[in-house]
Amino acid sequence: MNLKDIKKEFPIFSNKVHNNDLVYLDSANSSQKPLVVVDRIYDFYTKEFSNVGRSVHYLAVAATNLYENTRSSVQKYINAKDKNEIVFTKGATEAINLVANSFGQKYLKEGDEVLLTELEHHSNYVPWHYLRKSKGIKIEFAEINENGEVTLDSIEKKITKKTKIIAITHLSNVTGAILPVKEIIKLAHSKGIPVLIDGCQSAPHLKLDMQDLDCDFYAISCHKMYGPTGLGILYAKKKWLEELPPYQGGGGMINEVKKESISYGDLPNKFEAGTMATAQVIAFDESIKFLNKIGIENIVKHENELMDYGQELLRRNNSVTLIGNPKNKGAVLSFTMKDIHPHDIATILDEDGVAIRAGHHCCQILHDKLGLAATARASLGVYNTKDDLDQLNSSINKCKKIFE
Repeated sequence: MNLKDIKKEFPIFSNKVHNNDLVYLDSANSSQKPLVVVDRIYDFYTKEFSNVGRSVHYLAVAATNLYENTRSSVQKYINAKDKNEIVFTKGATEAINLVANSFGQKYLKEGDEVLLTELEHHSNYVPWHYLRKSKGIKIEFAEINENGEVTLDSIEKKITKKTKIIAITHLSNVTGAILPVKEIIKLAHSKGIPVLIDGCQSAPHLKLDMQDLDCDFYAISCHKMYGPTGLGILYAKKKWLEELPPYQGGGGMINEVKKESISYGDLPNKFEAGTMATAQVIAFDESIKFLNKIGIENIVKHENELMDYGQELLRRNNSVTLIGNPKNKGAVLSFTMKDIHPHDIATILDEDGVAIRAGHHCCQILHDKLGLAATARASLGVYNTKDDLDQLNSSINKCKKIFE
């Protein structure tokens, strides 16, 4: 697939925004959807729909097979050892809540410590905060350095004998820092500590290999991977899924129900209670095919070239201050402009059809550390081009003139 023509695969780019071509620079928030994914949802609902895993009629069996095919595709895409290590959730947020709730219920007690970082999205902080309130655990934060990075040393300094789990982002949605997760996991395991990785930002932009990383848990957000909303993935080592109690109860996750007792289903059904997001799961198989057709190595190369170009462009723009300067950086450009609120920046850019995000990006702890109430953020996807970044820079200059 030719990346130069990739926008043609996305129907949304045929539309105008305020009579301008759409320049979509908000993929860290949510990516746009290729036509193959949109069509797959339509086809499933109009020709193939049934609930999965319950009935034995033709449609139900066919839908169940399609659903399980996606599980196998995810297993191959992230190189998990076993397809039953793949749990479908309604988002990465639920995946993290599942781990926090189930692990916390079984293994955490008052005074135990959970180690996070100052880069964490609220989705990888609030669930642990609930445990702080309900069970009296403590939350420690590995600090960022002057470049907006979290190093192996900063993690090691915070580990104590009371550290029971480390939960960290793979790629920051604000500074773009890519953490040395493989080294962190190795360090943690040497001390008998399991590791949860928040892979929301990394999954669309980096090659994933669970057997190489050796993490215990990995959370993925499908709507950031050119897939449907309402769907996430939790990868978890089989031993954890066998040991941990279910997160939710309901139909589909049980083996036998009696008045006096309940036994749970096999993996991964034990963690997939109720009617699942069937259409989304089946359509996500098309997202994986789409990514595989392009090739993750081509995506990484394309986005790195754009990132280098965009950083240089904004560094030369005297009105812009880039946030963070990590050595290993993903496809995120967060910035501020002197005396202009990020929401005003985003509003003016929108007039030119340039879509960015403004705010604290669900990372208030990081923004507090940086002494900022908010930042503006341009984030890249496979459909972006250097022309998009030129338009971003031009609209920033327009914004500057308005406020002079």
